[in-house]
Amino acid sequence: MDYLIEVFRQSVGLLFASAPYIIFGLVVSGLLRVFLNPNLVSRHLGHGRFSSVFKAAFLGIPIPLCSCSVLPAAVTLKKQGANNGATTAFLISTPESGVDSIAVSWALLDPIMAVARPVAAFAAASVAGIAENLFGSSRVEQPAKPDLSCPVDGCCSGEDCSPEEHRKHHTLLEKLRAGVKFAFGEVWGDMVGWFFVGLIIAGLVVALLPPDILGEYLGGGIGSMLIMLAAGIPIYICATASTPIAAALILQGVSPGAALVFLLAGPATNITSLTVLFGVLGKRAAAIYLSVIALSAVVFGLAVDAIYAALGLSGTALLGKAAEAFPPWISWVSAGTLALFSVKPLSAAIKAKFSKDSGEGSCSCHGCCSDHATNPIMDHMPKNPH
Repeated sequence: MDYLIEVFRQSVGLLFASAPYIIFGLVVSGLLRVFLNPNLVSRHLGHGRFSSVFKAAFLGIPIPLCSCSVLPAAVTLKKQGANNGATTAFLISTPESGVDSIAVSWALLDPIMAVARPVAAFAAASVAGIAENLFGSSRVEQPAKPDLSCPVDGCCSGEDCSPEEHRKHHTLLEKLRAGVKFAFGEVWGDMVGWFFVGLIIAGLVVALLPPDILGEYLGGGIGSMLIMLAAGIPIYICATASTPIAAALILQGVSPGAALVFLLAGPATNITSLTVLFGVLGKRAAAIYLSVIALSAVVFGLAVDAIYAALGLSGTALLGKAAEAFPPWISWVSAGTLALFSVKPLSAAIKAKFSKDSGEGSCSCHGCCSDHATNPIMDHMPKNPH
């Protein structure tokens, strides 16, 4: 019983420390949803072997989508004119980062890890995208017409009215309300289950494992990186949910570089998404995707450990210090807000999990559809894809 109480205490502590930063990330994601112009996608991501890749990698950094949710979004980008390299770059940078996961990394980890995470994601995405454009299919594809429909309520297609006219359809308040609804509805609903799973796992790691026991095997070096890589590639976990686990691992002696490998490999890969990638982009692109993620994760993991050593810092020196910037009442309000918005998606996920219709082949995100690996990816593209 004492162990269970300690697990609960550690998990709740991580929730309170991260809640204000998660809310900040969700709000930004809602603003991106409402104010990002689809015309920019086809204009900037459809041309150029290099520039389109860099732009797609940069675009994916702030968007909070997991490795499952990013698939329909990437297909949408491709339909809107993005080339294969840009699509590949977006598929890597998006699940590895996000404004929510960057904010939580700042709260639960430290500034070095918070910066290293998006930098590594951008580098890996750029290398993979350029490799796909240089060595992938030489077939020239005609850019598709971008989806200009209204992101607020779908009031128009965006083609029957000029942008100037459409801007008058909704007030700024209506757009902000739609963005917040999207953020705390679809975005948070997509990650909430995995986030709480991450909190529980983190609590278990801290409460049940003696300090420094993992440091004997994962304290640094290429061996620890490869172990974390093997652990991270096959599992499904979103970038935000992986952060408290990484913080718990560092507290137990795992090197920051080895934890970074888990933060990069875990969110970007899982068996289901890799299976779908083979069908969407082809075997060559999927092989490039996985190889670049693995290599870049190890390289950046070694680099981060070298930075800590050069600065004379231990893995726990700055861990969680940013969370102390907020007074306790803000953490209480933020945690309460997240809990309130978690009731509906969690209950829906549990109901879908145990319903007769979901079966074993249901969507690994939250049971919204049939298995991605057995059905075409376009079947996993609802009107507002998660």
